[in-house]
Amino acid sequence: MPLFLKNQHFLPGSSRKAEGASKSSWFPEEKGHCWGLGALRALGTLGALRVLVALLGQETLWVLGARRALGIRGVLGALLGLGALGAVEVLGILGALGALGTLGALGVLGALLALLPPPAPAETFSAMLSVRGALGAERRLLRRLRSYLRDESSRLRRLRRFYEKVQALHQDPKASVENPLLAFSLIKRLHSDWPNVIYSDEVTRNTQALHAGLEEVEQELPGTEDLDGAARALMRLQDVYALSVRGLAKGVFQRAGHPPLYSPGRRVSLSADDCFHVGKVAYDTGDYYHSIAWLEEAVSLFRLSYGSWNLEDRSSLEDALDHLAFSYFMAGNISHALSLSREFLRYDPSNQRVSRNVAKYKKLLEMGTGASASPLQRPNSTRLQSRDAYEELCQRPRGQPAPERLLHLGCSYETNSSPYLLLQPAKKEMVRIQPYVALYHDFITDAEAETIKGLAGPWLQRSVVASGEKQQKAEYRISKSAWLKDTADPVVRALDQRIAAVTGLDLRPPYAEYLQVVNYGLGGHYEPHFDHATSKKSPLYRMKSGNRIATIMIYLSAVEAGGSTAFIYANFSVPVVKNAALFWWNLRRNGNGDGDTLHAGCPVLAGDKWVANKWIHEHGQEFRRPCSADPQD
Repeated sequence: MPLFLKNQHFLPGSSRKAEGASKSSWFPEEKGHCWGLGALRALGTLGALRVLVALLGQETLWVLGARRALGIRGVLGALLGLGALGAVEVLGILGALGALGTLGALGVLGALLALLPPPAPAETFSAMLSVRGALGAERRLLRRLRSYLRDESSRLRRLRRFYEKVQALHQDPKASVENPLLAFSLIKRLHSDWPNVIYSDEVTRNTQALHAGLEEVEQELPGTEDLDGAARALMRLQDVYALSVRGLAKGVFQRAGHPPLYSPGRRVSLSADDCFHVGKVAYDTGDYYHSIAWLEEAVSLFRLSYGSWNLEDRSSLEDALDHLAFSYFMAGNISHALSLSREFLRYDPSNQRVSRNVAKYKKLLEMGTGASASPLQRPNSTRLQSRDAYEELCQRPRGQPAPERLLHLGCSYETNSSPYLLLQPAKKEMVRIQPYVALYHDFITDAEAETIKGLAGPWLQRSVVASGEKQQKAEYRISKSAWLKDTADPVVRALDQRIAAVTGLDLRPPYAEYLQVVNYGLGGHYEPHFDHATSKKSPLYRMKSGNRIATIMIYLSAVEAGGSTAFIYANFSVPVVKNAALFWWNLRRNGNGDGDTLHAGCPVLAGDKWVANKWIHEHGQEFRRPCSADPQD
């Protein structure tokens, strides 16, 4: 544990509180931690604020920590955060709170934001269908904001006319109050006109209409899990496709020395606040490899825009410097942590915590600790033992193997002795002999693919993986899926018949599972895994029909980049081919699992990937795929 942590000096971290810490110490990034907010929400905005004021003297409310003066940024943010109060009422409350000396105005903003109801966990990031759905919610918010801006512009124009009329009277030397009409006008303005202007209900009505729009879409809004999942998706794309953070922040999807993997029609850049959030997600999990790269970019962008203010930003240059300094410290680079902390103090010289950290950094360097930092190593997942091979396959253009490996492969029209295929044979491309992998082109039509996606869409749920005898969500599988019976639609029944004809296998229940339809999310992927069960405790055996003997995966859509199916040990990958079906045997003829079928769904770099999986079990196939005379086969 770092020396200064034992001495009650604090650095940013959501769960890195020092041993024996005093209650008066604060964390600059601990935003929105309020006592009793669930009860306060029920009181309404004004009532809740009164309760907050009453609580301040008891030191029971901790929000942001009053680190900096509020300035116009915090005032405007607080004004926009309220619906039931006019601007003058807000300013009055801010003044009253400031007089108490316990909660700075910045803390007031945190309290106001915390009073908003928490968003529902919408699971938006894990399927592109859900991401597209979020566009509809934002369109409705845009319409509300447009209406709000129109009404406010009209109100402000009327306010300006009042201002200009009164200002003109004050600047006109001939406009003397000795004139009884002007004197009456002055008294009337001060008695009724000014209060009417200041306490106008129009401000409240306009803001309430905007808040009503937010409440309408509240259940559709992404939650914290979505935002953090989206940040991890960017880090995943950064890693798997060897993209630079600076390039990503500029909207460039390119590896050094290679052509762009993806060239969007409209390039979109990330803001400093965007980069800070990605770095903060890594920071909160102790992943300093990624936090340093993203926070460095955040610091660079904040430096360029220092002094300006974006309404939507929730972080600052000081926040980024603070987190970056501690990330470098945890990575062992104390000299750079010292440099960043000194820069922080140029912007906030009164910050005692960072001042103490600077002293500790100096002492550590004098003691010879952290004088030379070793290069940061990217963290590796304990379950992903073949990461380098997996990522190399994902990066491989179009998934092509070396030319010498293409021998004995070819394309053919196949009927498989099935009357179903006589008039329209299957277009078969042999991808690999061992493991046996074949790609059937034009396996379904565009109309059939759209029908299947439409049937599955309303039923999509977060995909799960087997964990012992249970199933659970996992970070290494980001997608949503739904299951369709053959009775769901004639298209599904026809697809089952086509699969049976092409494979020659029996798909009648319980010899095959229902059709699983999968929609991948932002950076959606499925790390290396086997389709067949590798343990007798697997939930697959509940069907009482043996293990999964074969897989057929149908690509229901095209993608712009990424999303290949990579076979790790066999060293090849298959790109997404719209309407094609990929088939392989999971088990050898002796019933053992084929280790060469370890495969993965590479992260989708750009696009909307849909697949349909049909898993066929070994029972019922005894005479359709009989055992071999060779016990090793």
